[in-house]
Amino acid sequence: MMTPLTLLKSQLNLDHDLDDALLSHKLAVAEEWVGNFVGTAFADHDPVPVSLTEAALQLAAYWYGQREAVSDVRMLPIPYGVIDLLRPYRESVTGHDA
Repeated sequence: MMTPLTLLKSQLNLDHDLDDALLSHKLAVAEEWVGNFVGTAFADHDPVPVSLTEAALQLAAYWYGQREAVSDVRMLPIPYGVIDLLRPYRESVTGHDA
């Protein structure tokens, strides 16, 4: 089984270790974002569904490639398809309970 970092490097077609710390950080942030979006921590899923892993990989790869706050091309907050991958896992909230 490939580690998450190895999967991300494969997603990005990287064959060096120069950015491993940055990639690990981007992946951790992406996993946290996925957990916040669906309402349960990424690691609370055992095993983690492949669609959640794919969404985290897409986010981390996108954020690795788009590290600037400003660009002369249109940047999206998240890549297309990530929400579609996560929607089935999102917890529904239908009211407020204080």
